[in-house]
Amino acid sequence: MSTGAHGDIQLENEHFRVTKWTISPGGVIPMHRHDFEYVVIPLVTDTMHVTNADGTEIIAELTAGQSYTRPAGSEHQVENRGDAADVVFVEVEKLA
Repeated sequence: MSTGAHGDIQLENEHFRVTKWTISPGGVIPMHRHDFEYVVIPLVTDTMHVTNADGTEIIAELTAGQSYTRPAGSEHQVENRGDAADVVFVEVEKLA
């Protein structure tokens, strides 16, 4: 079953994992938990909808090049509810 989202690991070593994520229009990264602190670097200016494990929702307004960070333990689903363009970002996880 395709979710309309895929991640390509660009680099992984003992300190970092760098993944480029692409979410197609209508696509979703299913519910998942981040075991490590991470930084998101949007490559596009667009909107993502984030549903947290407790059911609350965040509308994330992405600006290309404007990074943000989240703590380890974050648990959520990420959606591109748009119908025109891919949502693309790089995620950098701090492994150690």
